Amino acid sequence: MRADRLVSLILLLQTRGKTTARTLAAELEVSTRTVLRDVDALSAAGVPVISEGGHGGGISLDEGYRTSLTGLKDAEARSLFLSNNTQILHDIGLGDAAESMLLKLTAALPAVHQPSVEQIRQRIYIDPLWWWHDSTPLAFWDDLQRAVYEDRRIRIVYENHSHDVSEREIEPYSLVAKSSTWYLIARRDSEFRTYRVSRLRNVTVLAERFHRDAAFDLPSYWQAHLGEFAAALSGYQFTLRVDPSRLPFMRWLAPGRCEVIDAAQDARGWAEVAVNVENEELAKMLVFGLGTQAEVIEPAALRAAVLSAARAITELARSR
Repeated sequence: MRADRLVSLILLLQTRGKTTARTLAAELEVSTRTVLRDVDALSAAGVPVISEGGHGGGISLDEGYRTSLTGLKDAEARSLFLSNNTQILHDIGLGDAAESMLLKLTAALPAVHQPSVEQIRQRIYIDPLWWWHDSTPLAFWDDLQRAVYEDRRIRIVYENHSHDVSEREIEPYSLVAKSSTWYLIARRDSEFRTYRVSRLRNVTVLAERFHRDAAFDLPSYWQAHLGEFAAALSGYQFTLRVDPSRLPFMRWLAPGRCEVIDAAQDARGWAEVAVNVENEELAKMLVFGLGTQAEVIEPAALRAAVLSAARAITELARSR
């Protein structure tokens, strides 16, 4: 509806400042011409909208104009108070602030929406943490946050997935939590890279500041690189022949990383499954977890590594 779009347009301008008509059109999922018509309608209604053409131009609200739009829809009120785990916010020191903010929002909410708040809190709970979330504070966490907030270069010692350790200087842009695991997005040698925070072995905050790329937008960057990042995490591919009864275990242990190629490949009815994990060590752990209900088809190197490890375990048990 147009009324909803006009409200959304005011909110976008109020929170973002001067914005181009093209950007507003993309946000509102309408044409640029529609945005310009809406701007004219707001001006006619007395809303001080300023439209500037040419290089550096855009659409903005008068600096002295602020509005408190209280016309919340029921679904919008529910989304604000959807129960969730605040541990991620506690990680960055904002857990208490988030809880205080919700209390203030509840007090300010119109009476008509109060019943919806309690209803949604008791029916849906979102917990973004993995089952075995490590509650131990991350090493260097305070220095890392300081560097991100203050745009300071840092020197890190980093251990990659192959256990190679290196030292480098980077420009820390952003911190991202994915399923309770924290990642650092930083620029090095004019390219953006992603580092797993738990693999940092040392962090030194340098006095030198850096200039952020004005074109960098964290949500857009993260969404654009999710597939690429997931591919990098799943850098080791192997194929197993597995008892079908163990497929639920595999999918639970490696969700989204197992694909059944043939549901009944041999006379035993065992399934052929392609798996992607980070490295050979994780592949061996999965194979040993399956025990006698799986066998490695390829690569041959993994099959040999599993056999060698099994012999070493047997020899160790015999020597006890």
